[in-house]
Amino acid sequence: MPKGSLNVSLKGADDIFSTEESRQEQQREQVQQIPIGELFPFKNHPFKVLDDESMQRTVESVEQYGVLSPLIARPRPEGGYEIISGHRRQHAAQLAGLETLPVIVRNMDDDASVLLMVDSNLQRENILPSERAFAYKMKLEALKNQGARSDLTSAQVGRKLETADIVGQEAGDSRNQVRRFIRLTSLVPELLDMVDEKKIAFNPAVELSYLDEAQQRDFLEAMEDTQNAPSLSQAQRLKKLAQEGHFSYDVAFAIMGEEKKDELDKVVIKNDTLRKYFPRSYTPKQMEDTIIKLLEQWQRKQQRQNER
Repeated sequence: MPKGSLNVSLKGADDIFSTEESRQEQQREQVQQIPIGELFPFKNHPFKVLDDESMQRTVESVEQYGVLSPLIARPRPEGGYEIISGHRRQHAAQLAGLETLPVIVRNMDDDASVLLMVDSNLQRENILPSERAFAYKMKLEALKNQGARSDLTSAQVGRKLETADIVGQEAGDSRNQVRRFIRLTSLVPELLDMVDEKKIAFNPAVELSYLDEAQQRDFLEAMEDTQNAPSLSQAQRLKKLAQEGHFSYDVAFAIMGEEKKDELDKVVIKNDTLRKYFPRSYTPKQMEDTIIKLLEQWQRKQQRQNER
């Protein structure tokens, strides 16, 4: 080669004529059609996928239009893909008989995957207390693993943000409420189910979470034996007794067997007792109307007697 010649490497025609926009487009994430059998749920996924009315509507939509919004998943070391976002869509697609799903595949580490999974689900309506509790716990741990900054100062209140603040910000909860939800993860499954089913209120449940597993099971037995749900004051007393080493089934039974203030104003007549005085064909509404009429007659009779 002559000494003064230039060493020029010619580019291909696609490289020469491609625009910056097209090159960026090639680098963007592509939607792939993944066989449904190669998609697996996120490990310890805290959000329940229920076959309820909402799911049925989703299935009908998938049957008619397909899955319009791609799932997000990441490759699994053992093969297949772990779903990060889209568990409900995947289940609906299974019920609708689809063989493949549109998926965006991302290479993400565990902590980044947890954050995306939690944030994408917390936007849903009607989240159960147990779902929010475990989601907050997972997000808190992921942020701590990532070394989330805790030196950020809130201008409104003039204090440093903690990781619990960051967890609650997008969900609209305070740091204390985040911590209170996370306390629910210390409940035994049976008690946590009762919180989801609204058989135990949130605030008493937080107090009961400070009982150890054996104490919680004693409490559960006492609750079932007395057929009473705990008030906040009862749960607080049980927590204090447990901390002082004075908790037992008998103590829990005695406290749960107490008459609550609001129950002192109630008169409860068992259905079996009332049925003795009414035809079998009577509905509860008819029974109630008849009882009211009889009470009104009795009241008028008492008034006439008092006027004599």
